Amino acid sequence: MNKKQDKKIEMSEKAVDLALVKQAQKGDMKAFEMLVQRYQQKVGGAISKLIKDYHEIQDITQDVFVKVYKALPNFRGDSAFYTWIYRIAINTAKNHLVAKGRRIQNSDIEPTEAENYSGGFENQDFDTPDAHYERQEVEQVVHDSIAQLPEDLKQAIVLRELEGLSYEEIAEKMNCPIGTVRSRIFRARDAVDNALKPLRKKEYKRTNYVR
Repeated sequence: MNKKQDKKIEMSEKAVDLALVKQAQKGDMKAFEMLVQRYQQKVGGAISKLIKDYHEIQDITQDVFVKVYKALPNFRGDSAFYTWIYRIAINTAKNHLVAKGRRIQNSDIEPTEAENYSGGFENQDFDTPDAHYERQEVEQVVHDSIAQLPEDLKQAIVLRELEGLSYEEIAEKMNCPIGTVRSRIFRARDAVDNALKPLRKKEYKRTNYVR
């Protein structure tokens, strides 16, 4: 896989996260469940750098996602979603150790290190076949919707979400006011969200039919 393909995948992952977060912030529980499925294993791996007991890791992982859900309205996308979750996970694990009167070790774990560390969770399959299919659908829709954006909107969201540039840096790079940058990024994210609406309606009909 070449660097350009890597960047496309990374952009798709970040865009999927932001699209799901935006839906979850509106009260879409299915979107939040998909975020849990995407990051359950990584969160467990991060926690296992501090805590070794498997059952404790499971319990703390659940606590982490309860906290993530409650704090979700405060997430603004200034950092990667996993970096934000990672901080919550590590703080929750540290608080657990303090409450148990245990010594905290390995507290300087970097998010990138934790992301690649599974701690024995690599064999844990949290996906049902339906969840796996739904996630693939979301990822495809997000990828396609970004590809269809006008060039100015596409460039703005790529610079923001993939390159991690600030609004000021993007404004300089695109030679336009910061207000224009914010507008383009907002419109790009809104386009992705609108592209996902049919999936949400389909899921709503499917769950109500099952009931």
